[in-house]
Formats: sequence, structure tokens, C-alpha cells
Amino acid sequence: MAERSSTGLLTMMLEPTPALAMTLPAEVREKLAELELELSEGDITQKGYEKKRGKLLAPYIPQIQGVDPSLQIDNRIQASSQVALQGSKSNKSRAANTRDERFRSDLHTEAVQAALAKYKERKMPMPSKRRSVLVQSSVEACTPPDTSSASEDEGSLRRQGRLTTSTPYQGHSHPAVEHWFNRVIQGSSTSSSASSTSSHPGGRSVTTTNTTAHAALNVNAAATALADLMAHTHLDNHSAPPDVTGLSERSSHHAERPHVASVRGVSRGFNHHTSVMETADGVPVNSRVSNKIQQLLNTLKRPKRPPLREFFVDDFEELLDVQQPDPNQPKPEGQQMCPLEGEPLGVVTNWPPSLPAALQRWGTTQPKSPCLTALDNAGKPVYTLTYGKLWTRSQKLAYTLLNKLSSRNEPLLVPGDRVALVFPNNDPVMFMVAFYGCLLAELVPVPIEVPLTRKDAGSQQIGFLLGSCGVTLALTTDACQKGLPKAQTGEVATFKGWPRLLWFVTDGKHVVKPPKDWHPPIREASNDIAYIEYKTSKEGSTMGITVSHSAMLAHCHALTQACGYTEGETITNVLDFKREAGLWHGVLTSVMNRMHVISIPYSLMKVNPLSWIMKVHTYKARVAVVKSRDMHWSLLAQRDQRDISLSSLPKKLLLIWSISSCDAFLNVFQSRGLRPEVICPCASSSEAMTVAIRRPPEMGVPPPGKAVLSMGGLSHGVIRVDTEEKLSVLTVQDVGQVMPGALVCVVRAEGIPYLCQTDEVGEICVSSGSTGVAYYGLPGMTKNIFETVPVTPSGIPISGRPFTRTSLLGFVGPDSLVFVVGKMDGLMVVSGRRHNADDVVATALAVEPMKFVYRGRIAVFSVSVLHDERIVVVAEQRPDASEEDSFQWMSRVLQAIDSIHQVGVYCLALVPANTLPKAPLGGIHISETKQRFLEGALHPCNVLMCPHTCVTNLPKPRQKQPEVGPASMIVGNLVAGKRIAQACGRDLGQLEDNDQARKFLYIQDVLQWRAQATPDHPLFLVLNAKGTVSSSASCLQLHKRAERVAAALMGRLNTGDHVALVYPPGIDLIATFYGCLYAGCVPVTVRPPHPQNLATTLPTVKMIVEVSKSVCILTTQAITKLLKSKEAAAAVDIKSWPTVLDTDDLPRKKSPQMYKPPTPEMLAYLDFSVSTTGILAGVKMSHAATSALCRSIKLQCELYPSRQIAICLDPYCGLGFALWCLCSVYSGHQSILVPPLELESNASLWLAAVSQYKVRVTFCSYSVMEMCTKGLGSQTEALRLRNVNLSCVRTCMVVAEERPRIALTQSFSKIFKDLGLSPRAVSTTFGCRVNVAICLQPNRLGKLAEQGTAGPDPTTVYVDMRALRHDRVRLVERGSPHSLPLMESGKILPGVKVIIANTETKGPLGDSHLGEIWVSSPHNATGYYTVYGEEALHADHFNTKLSFGDTQTVWARTGYLGFLRRTELTDASGERHDALYVVGSLDETLELRGMRYHPIDIETSVIRSHKSIAECAVFTWTNLLVVVVELEGSEQEALDLVALVTNVVLEEHYLIVGVVVVVDPGVIPINSRGEKQRMHLRDGFLADQLDPIYVAYNM
Repeated sequence: MAERSSTGLLTMMLEPTPALAMTLPAEVREKLAELELELSEGDITQKGYEKKRGKLLAPYIPQIQGVDPSLQIDNRIQASSQVALQGSKSNKSRAANTRDERFRSDLHTEAVQAALAKYKERKMPMPSKRRSVLVQSSVEACTPPDTSSASEDEGSLRRQGRLTTSTPYQGHSHPAVEHWFNRVIQGSSTSSSASSTSSHPGGRSVTTTNTTAHAALNVNAAATALADLMAHTHLDNHSAPPDVTGLSERSSHHAERPHVASVRGVSRGFNHHTSVMETADGVPVNSRVSNKIQQLLNTLKRPKRPPLREFFVDDFEELLDVQQPDPNQPKPEGQQMCPLEGEPLGVVTNWPPSLPAALQRWGTTQPKSPCLTALDNAGKPVYTLTYGKLWTRSQKLAYTLLNKLSSRNEPLLVPGDRVALVFPNNDPVMFMVAFYGCLLAELVPVPIEVPLTRKDAGSQQIGFLLGSCGVTLALTTDACQKGLPKAQTGEVATFKGWPRLLWFVTDGKHVVKPPKDWHPPIREASNDIAYIEYKTSKEGSTMGITVSHSAMLAHCHALTQACGYTEGETITNVLDFKREAGLWHGVLTSVMNRMHVISIPYSLMKVNPLSWIMKVHTYKARVAVVKSRDMHWSLLAQRDQRDISLSSLPKKLLLIWSISSCDAFLNVFQSRGLRPEVICPCASSSEAMTVAIRRPPEMGVPPPGKAVLSMGGLSHGVIRVDTEEKLSVLTVQDVGQVMPGALVCVVRAEGIPYLCQTDEVGEICVSSGSTGVAYYGLPGMTKNIFETVPVTPSGIPISGRPFTRTSLLGFVGPDSLVFVVGKMDGLMVVSGRRHNADDVVATALAVEPMKFVYRGRIAVFSVSVLHDERIVVVAEQRPDASEEDSFQWMSRVLQAIDSIHQVGVYCLALVPANTLPKAPLGGIHISETKQRFLEGALHPCNVLMCPHTCVTNLPKPRQKQPEVGPASMIVGNLVAGKRIAQACGRDLGQLEDNDQARKFLYIQDVLQWRAQATPDHPLFLVLNAKGTVSSSASCLQLHKRAERVAAALMGRLNTGDHVALVYPPGIDLIATFYGCLYAGCVPVTVRPPHPQNLATTLPTVKMIVEVSKSVCILTTQAITKLLKSKEAAAAVDIKSWPTVLDTDDLPRKKSPQMYKPPTPEMLAYLDFSVSTTGILAGVKMSHAATSALCRSIKLQCELYPSRQIAICLDPYCGLGFALWCLCSVYSGHQSILVPPLELESNASLWLAAVSQYKVRVTFCSYSVMEMCTKGLGSQTEALRLRNVNLSCVRTCMVVAEERPRIALTQSFSKIFKDLGLSPRAVSTTFGCRVNVAICLQPNRLGKLAEQGTAGPDPTTVYVDMRALRHDRVRLVERGSPHSLPLMESGKILPGVKVIIANTETKGPLGDSHLGEIWVSSPHNATGYYTVYGEEALHADHFNTKLSFGDTQTVWARTGYLGFLRRTELTDASGERHDALYVVGSLDETLELRGMRYHPIDIETSVIRSHKSIAECAVFTWTNLLVVVVELEGSEQEALDLVALVTNVVLEEHYLIVGVVVVVDPGVIPINSRGEKQRMHLRDGFLADQLDPIYVAYNM
């Protein structure tokens, strides 16, 4: 214990206590501050910083127990890895498991712990998650060891009497997460009597028994104070953005979700009493979200390791930053290597001429000799196959296959055909009989795994292999055949991707004894294919490697010589007998030498990892063939077995390649009779078979070698024996000498196979007669792999023989020993540096493995994002792991990998135990895991993305250029060599129309005139949900109803008073509107509150009434009741309503006289709307503008009294209001009014009405169009049966204030084409607040089009999205990368002029520039009407002038970005047609990295990234991009979206997503026009009102 607390003390004393900090001399304090600054600016490494800091503080730190202060720093590293594990362990420690390829040495664990100890506690925001997402999937109750990756036992490896541990920090009672966040932000730590927070990453410390805790309390207190001090210095050092973190507590209520039409500024949900603080721009911020964002910002402010250079690049070419090689990186300096030759193959006099000949020899001369003993799961021998039995049973099978299987009287198989061998891992006997049966029949066996389910990971690829090999027959055992999934017919089901197979059971009763005169042909080994071994590539595709008879024989010969096998000896085999070393040693070479194989099934190893050692003991085996994982397992299990002797292993323990040293195994078992020299590591690959093997010492070979290599050097492909930096090293041991008769060289892994230098790592290549021959059916890949010709740097081939690439990375060391450091499959090249997946796994596992990772199952692979590989780590977490644990573990893994490998992890995902796809022997199926990750089907339960630290090749941020002055730009009508972007509609003055309404200055006069001239002409029909007319009005009826309203108002109100009209869509609204004009009042149309959602809709009504200064509300009886109801009182103050008049039963009385406005410039009505950014504003429309608007629309759409048009729009603002209330009265056409709300109960209402009334022109909104495509997409057949026919429609115009939604209009056209809708009929319009109708596409079908009165079809162009971000318009071909389709917004209305202006300089722009659309027209609104006195702010929206060029015209700024393009089409007048393209609202754009992004583009990419994303919205918050996605699927998919969203935004937009928020469908607020309310969403997010399923903060 004493030793422990002093170790603790060592670590603590390195930091100055606060008291000490105060007593430090000023100059030391100053130097410390300077150091901190240097570190923060990246001028000094972390290591250098620690060293200098240690020196500065050394004199002021009291010496500890006589330890010299200069040693204390060095001691820290060992100290941190020596702290013992506390807490009693149950006696029987559970065996843990490891990765196939290696086991970890204690050394690595120490390095990782030391690396972690070096880091200061880095605060990271923890993701927040809804509880339901945390439910784990079930896990088998008993978890025997499993083989997927390296890990340790719950205890730890005992080594030289010292305990190394997983981590120095064990228990720590977790404070509540909320509290943790607040603490992190304030940079303080907590301390309690039993535990303290040390300055280690993760802030955990060792919790000891109470006595020690008290003994060490003073140290703890010092450390805590220290941590405080450190946290503060760290946070204060960086120039921070303003802190936006109000530390308020969260209230337990959730506010109502923001409703579609609510307004910013009205606080939603009055009962939601939280102490909310306001930030600078008046956005309420609640603690949780903003704290985390602040934390995230703090994390991002830390200097990243590869600093982005300051740069500037031409605006136009947005180039990705190409990683420049580091000039200081190590380069190979050695001589060119010489190819290495193995000793010659010995000549053996009685060597059989082929493998079947060997079988025949032993089967006839030594029939009783045992060949193979199979064990059951209990380790009991089940059956021993003798050589005699093997010979006779193989013959029977061979005879049966060739003679007894036929299809259509033809034999089913002929020699040379491929046959699948499907045998379970616990039945080596049947497999061996089948394998040799095929060889005797001259058939080619293709051993594969047993497919367990129809969707087994990788089984589809195996099917592809079988298909390409032309396999028609599969051999299997009776038991296995019964276990396979069956189809209804009772036959074995066809697996996904597999060819049709006949299944043949090889058990005794199905095979026939051959006649006396039949003998299998025993030939000499030839170059024909003997068997095909399958191999799965890194990408998951499966190849078949063909091995010829001669190569098979030569390989057996070489193995026999290299391993010193003798006739009749016993070996134990733990490996898979179907492929690679298990097959070569346990099935082929063993028969060659009449050896006895004890086959130990994987299932037995899972139950008892020591079984192989016991069998060596029991059977006195001379050789054991094992993998390093089997040694590791036995280490962990050996503590309970005291009586095992290994002295019977005088020969060898054949170890199939492991990278790490076998010291630990040797240390433990040396005392039990294991001699060091018997361990013989070997290296092999499917393609080259055995490459190298360490010979037994009696062969007079040099002693084994070991190398301690620098990881940094290895990542550059260079071998550097490491001396100083003890953390990031890799210890490798040799795999012995080259195989007999082989020639080996090392070549560059990528590109031309140049020979490597002696200190360079490359791919090992082998040339010998005993390698595989080809990939079956893949001649191209075969040439690359099996026929490589290594060349010298001058390009001369080194040998006339072709070489086979082994896919092993390594080098040749001293004494001609071969060293292997990794496999090509695990190679990840990140920013030009090479990392090995296995090394990263080992590092991750060294971080508290057993405490957290379930059975050590970790997968590491790389994915390509934005032109570089990015590392992804996926681990299975133990079912009992808490959120806090997992987050803690993740952040420490990131630090460890960063420190040891100097590479960032892009994504770290945790999945529930037992959910990763398994490979046949229980490991993780890496390629399948990667596939699931990329498809979003991994379903992790925790994710941490770190794009900010990893992605260093983003394009340079754009720097704005100072604008060129006007003088040099303006030459006539040219701007910088391009036409000035301006266009106009037809000239009103030249248009002679016989327009009676033109005589009247005021719209109300037109109504009176129509009431006299055509009293019974029907103007309006309103339809209800059933499609019947609910109300109608002729000219006279409308006039009479308006008079009644006027009479009611005239006594009560003064002229010029504002009146709010709160009506549902219908005739009442229109009549009261004209009634107000008759009485001289100014009407304001207001959408009535929604009875089911008063809390969010009523405040908006109240706000409009107040802002418009309405003195009176006109409405219906029902709404009057609603406004004064109890529910309304909960939402607003109902006492403050102005007078409310119910107009349902007004007396029939005529107003004394009509009000005549003195001038047409007088205000006619106010048009109030909420913009997409949530700003409520009203614009003023004068009488003159109103009449001009009506006339312009009449001329554009050719409206006259005999016309009928159908309108499915809301009548409250913009063009919708004009079409409902104004146009019919002005032009005299009949309007069929369809309230959009009715479509919710009857989606086909609008289209049925269009068909029934044979309407030619119809208007709708995008939300209506979406309702129709979603609701009626599958019902077109039913509609046709109801005689709905849309062939009458000439023009269907979508009324919008946004970029045309091409995808929606196209799918609408496509769906309803079946009902006769012409694809040319659908077009778009554009209007905005300052001018509600800028573009309308007139009808383009029928006679008019032939006469040429109508305009051309709307055109679609494709622009380069990257150029658009720089405000440039570059046209590209359809389908080219980064292309964005844009549809023209319709034809500019008569009398309207449009120009494109620069948003900042207000100068005119040329054609190829994106700028703000400015409009000049008689029907522009005259200005904003708001009470907030912000007129000055917006004054220039309505009357602004260009800064140069035509400086006289007065323009209104639309607030929308767009461009003009002169098309090749001509319009009716023969003029070339100017098309206006709207790109998006200026208020909505995101300024990121100096570029301008439109949210809709990012959202489109995101929605495309996964099928479960229903909707998406993006916004920025303190320079972080926040992406909110609606998940339409199960909640377990929520975390899959995080990586996909991050990837797609990086790939397509070069942006790093800061926060990903996953919410339920319907959370993103959408207004009545179908536009997303992103600012509302932002407010809701910051006020924590979204109730998200998951919030991920990308680091």
C-alpha cells in the first residue's frame, strides 16, 4: 500500500498547488505562461512543453522521499502503469480472448497507459440521448472467450512478480451528467473523501480502502486544486468567442413543439418556466445544449496537430488541400536488398510421386496406423481414422461420385469438375475422406464454410465464388445437411447469391463399394488443379486460389524438410483444417509422412483454452500447430492448472504468424518443461502458402531475432530501431528463414514492384514451386499477384522467374531472418502514412480492455471520405457498461491512438455485445462490418465522430477580394466584359387590351361596376372536403354583402382605421375585404387560430393584430367564441383584444355612401406574413399598386370573364391573397376556390375539381403538390376510374417564394401523366414581400401556343455548386460532378424590370454572377408597416438605387439571390427570352469558411444519404454547422445517421458538421407555404425543446 500511495504522489506532485502557484516568483509564472502560449500556438510539442515545465517547477516542488526531482518525470511513466488493481477478484478468472493475428505484450499496455497519463484531461461534450435508445440487445448469458481481437483477462498478466494493470483509475462515483457538464465548463473538479480527481485524462483516480483514502487525502486535495488551476489556465489561454453558456437548470416540462406558423419572438408555451438567458441576438439559450456547444468550441480551439496553412486560392478553382510530404520524414537510407534464397530442397529416395500415391502406399502397407483422431466438445476422442479406413472410404466416395451420380443419363461429374466441400469445424474425419475422395476421382475440391443462415456475412460472396467455379454439387455430412435451412419442398434452401446445387451426403450408407476391377487412377503430380482454397479480400470479395498437384506436393516436401517432420510422429492441430496452415499440416503433409493428427475443434478451445496443451501432454505429441491467440488463451487459463508438463514437446510449437513476442508464454510455461527453442513462428498467406518458418535449433540456424521499431518510422515505411520515444514502438520477432527451394524479395507495396532498400518495409514476394497458381477465373488479378516481376531501381527484372505477392508486409533483418510487421489487408494509408489495423486494435485494447470491451471484440478499418482514408474503430461494449463509462473509454482510446500512432480516428462507434457480423471461426467479419457502417446498418449505441481533428485536406477558406472600382468596370452596358444582368417583362404602355377595368383607379369601383353591368355573373365557388359547392357569389351578391359590412363599420370606425379580418378561407373573407374598402378602412387578413393548437397559433394572431394597430376584429361567431375561450386565456391575454365584430348576422342595410380615396397612392390593404427566418412583417399596398398587380396578372395569364381558374392556395398573404380576393373582381373570371386545409381529409379534392370544371389554369402551393404526390401516388388507377381527367390543364402554376423544387414538380408530372396531365403544364412562379408577383409562366398549350402569344417552356440549367458558393454561375453538363439543376422561375410579368446587384457594393453584376434580385414595377409594395420602428433598417428594401451604372431607377430589394440568363428561345414578340433563376433567400444562406451555402443544397445531400431520413434542416450556431434530421424508422437506426450525414456533407460540400441532431418525424417546423422554418428550429434546439432522440457533437 505504501508503495501505491507514493506512486500516486509522484504523479500528483508534478503540478504546482494553488498555494504554490501563488508563491512562485513572478518570472517563473511569466515563463510558465509563455510556455502555455507556445503550446497553444503549436510552437512547441507536448513533450517539449512538459520537459521545460518540469525543469521550471523542479526547484519549487518539495522532494519526495529522497527522490531526485529530475527523476520524477521519468518515474511518472512507469508509475502510472504499476498501480495495482484493487478489489478482490473471484478465484476463477474468466478467460478472455484475443485477435487472431497477435496477442499483446505487457509492454504495449504500459506504453498506452503512459501515453494516456501524458494527456491533460480533455473535456469533450458527451452526446445526449433519449433513454429508449440505450436499451441493449440481449447477450448470451455465458460468454466464453471468443477469437476476434486481443484483450486481457479481468485480472492481468503476472510478469516477474509485478502486476501491470489496465488502468490506474478504477472506481469513481459518477456525478450526474448535467453536473459534470457544468463542472467541465467551469473548469473545476470535485473532490470527496473517498475519491479524488487527479490530473489524468478522464479525471478518475484510484479509490482505495478508506484508511488509505484518508492517508492520501492531503495529496488528493493538492491534486484537486491543481487540476482546478490547470483547467483554468487551459481554458483562458485561447482567444475565445464570447461565452454563450448560461448555466441555468433545465425545467422538467417540455414546451409544445413549434407549430407551423408560429412567429419568432413570441415565446412558445407560456407554462414553460425556465430561467432562460438571452444571447446577443436575442435567441434564448438553455443550459444543456449551449454548454455542450461551448465545450465543443473549447475543444476545437485547441491547436490541431497538422496546422492548416494560411492560403489563398483563386476563387474559381476550389482545390482540396493536397497533403505535402513532411520534409523531415524519415527516408530509407540502406543498400538495395538482395533476394534471399532458401536452402535447396533435399532429395528423398522413396518420396511418393503424388499425394494420392502416398495415401495408397500407407493405406495398403500400414492400414492400422492411426491417421486422424477427432475430439468432441468435452475433449474426448470420438473416432480415430486409420490410414486403411481413409484409403477404402476415399475410394468408395470417388467411385460413387464418378459412376453413381447422373443427370439425364449423363454422368453428373467428369474429372476436373469442381465440387464444394461443406463440412462443420468439428468433423475433420468426414472432411478428410471427402477431400481425398475428390483427389482420387480427379475432381477439384473447393472447401467452404457451412452457411448458417440465408444471410450469413460473406456467404453471398462464397456463392459468387461457387458460381464462377461452375460448382453444381456440394458434399456434406448427414448431420450438417439436416441443420441447413430448408425450402418448403424440404430441399436445402438456395442461399442468397448461390448457384443451384445438388447436395450429396457422404456418410457410409450413401456411398457404394467399387467393383473388384475398379481402381482409382494414381498419377504423378502434374500442373492440373488439385484443389481451390477460398480467400476473402479486404473489400469482402471472395477469390478462389488454385493449387496444382505439383505445388501441393512440393509444399508438403518443403514443410517436411523445414519442420523436420518424420514418419509416424504425432501432431496436434488447433487450426481450421479446411484452409491455410490447418489444411497444409493437418491434412496434406501429415498423410505424406504417415503422421497421426489430433484435431482439436474450435468449440473445445472455447470451452477450455488449455485443451491443446493437455492433448500435447496426453498424446505425447511432438508438434503442436497453434495460432498466437491459442497461446494467449492458455496463458489466461493456466493459473488453475498446476500439473501440466510440456516436456514432451522436444521438437516444436509451430506458431502461425504472430507479430508480438512469445515471451509471456515462455515465461509462464518454461517452468513446466517448455524449452525456448521449440517455439517456431512462421509466416504464410493463402496465395504463397508458407513463406518462412523458424527452424528447430538442431538444424544449426542463427538464434531468433527481435526488433523494437519506431511506429513513426513504420508509418513512413522505414525501419528505425527506436531508442528515445518509448511510447510508440512495435516489438516484432522474426518468423525464421525462407522456405527450402524458395527465392524471397521485398518490393514496394504500391505501384511498380521496385526492390526495397534494406531498411524499408515492403510486401514480401516469393518465387518457388510451392505457391498457389492463380485466382480462379480472374486472369487480370492473377497477373498482378501471381506473376509479379520485381525490378531494380533502373527497371531491370531481378530474375527470370515470376514471383507471387504474399500480402505480408515486412523486411529481411540481420542473419537473413524474415520479419513480418503486418498484412496488406490491414493496411490503412492516411495522409500518405501507413498504419496497421492490428496495431490500432492492440492500442485500443490496452485501454481498460476487459472493463469495457465485450470479449475484446474490436474492428478497425478505413473508409474513403473526401479523397483520403479515414480510420473507423468499432467495438462491442459490455452489456453492463454505463453511458459515462463508454464515453470515458472512447475519449481515452482517441487519446491513446493519437499519442501512439500520431493519427486521428475519424469515427469511434460502440455497438451492443454480440451484434457485429462474425467470421466463420468467431472473429469479426471486417469487410461486412465496414459495409454495414457505410450503408448505415451497424446500429451503434454510441458514436463519436472526430472530423475536426482528422480532416486536414479541406479546400482553403475563401478570402473576399476587394471589389474593383466602378470606373474600370462600367463601359457602356458591359460589366467586366459581360452583359449587365437585367431583364424586363412586356411594356405595359404598348399593350392595348380592351380592358374596361382600366378606367377605374380603385378595385372597389370595379366591383360596383360589375355588380351593375353583369349582376348575375358568377365570380366565386368555394368547395368543401366532399367536393360540393359550400358557398358561391355572383358580382351582385358580393357587392351586397360588402355593403352590409361597410354599413356596420361606418358608424363605428374612422376612415383609415385598420381592421383585422380573421376568417377561414371563403366568401366571408372576400366580402368583408371589399366592405372595408367601401367604408374607407384598411383591411388586414389574418389566418384564424387552430382550435387544436391554440397555444402556438393564437399568439401569432394576437401579434399581427397588435403590430398592425387594428382597432377592430371582424370574424365569424365560432371564432369569436374561440378568441374569448378559457383555452385562449391560457395562451394570451384575452382582455386586451380590440373590439370583436361577429359578421354572421348583419342587418341588411345600405351604407349611406361609398368612401372615395383622394389619391390612388393611398393605402389599400396591409399584407402580413412570416418569413422563413421567422420574422413577421407587414407590407403596405396602395390602390395604384393593387390595380397594377391585377392588370399585370390579367395580361400575363390572359384572364377574361369567360375563363374559369381553380385556386388551391391560402388566401391570407402574397399572391395567394391577390388571386383569391382581387383578380376575379378585376378580370371578371370565375374562381373555383379550394381551401388547402380540406385536402388533409380528401387529398384528391383539388384535382377532381380541376377535372370536373375542365379548368385550364390552376394555381397551387408546394405543400399542396406534396400532399397530392404523397397521398395519391398509388391511387392514380382509382382516380381514373372516377373519371378524373387532367388533359384540360394548360398551366398549373406553383406559387412560391423560393427556388423551384424540381424534384417535386417532376414527380408530380410523372405521377399524374397517367391522368392526362401534360408534362409541359407544370410551371413555377416567383414573388416575395416587396413584390408578390415577379414571374408567372403563362399557359403554353393549345391554340395560344400555336399563335405564339405565349412564352417558351421554362428552361432548366445545371450549374456548378462549387462556383455558386463563390457567387459565380458556371453552367455545366447534366450529370457532371457537383452539378445542381435549377429551373427558371417563370416569365417576368408585364411592366416588371429585374436586375442582379451585388449585395455589398450594390453595383450591377454581369450575367455570370450570383447576386440579389432587385425589382422595379408599378405593383411593388410601398414599404414595410411595422410598429418596431425598424423602418430605417429596411428602408432600402423598397427604394434603393444602384451605386453606379443606372443610378436613377428606384428598385426594391427582394432579399433573394439569383441570376439571369439569356436563353436561345424567343418569346411571342420575337425577342430573346431572359430567364430568371432564383437560387435562395439571402437571409437563409450560411456563411461558412468564407463561402456562401444554401441550406437546401446541404439538406438535399443529407436526405439522400439514408433511406430513413424523412426530412432535414440545417442552420449554424457560433460557426458550427448543425444538421437536424427526422428519423423515419426505428430508434436504433438513429446513430447510424451520424456518420452518414457527416460523410455526405464533407464529400459534397467540403464542410465539417458540428452537431447532428436526430429527431422524430414532424419536429422540423414547416409553414403553410411548405417552407422550412429553420430559425424556429434553431431556437427550439437552443432552448432544448426538440426532445431529440440523439444529439452527436462532432469533435
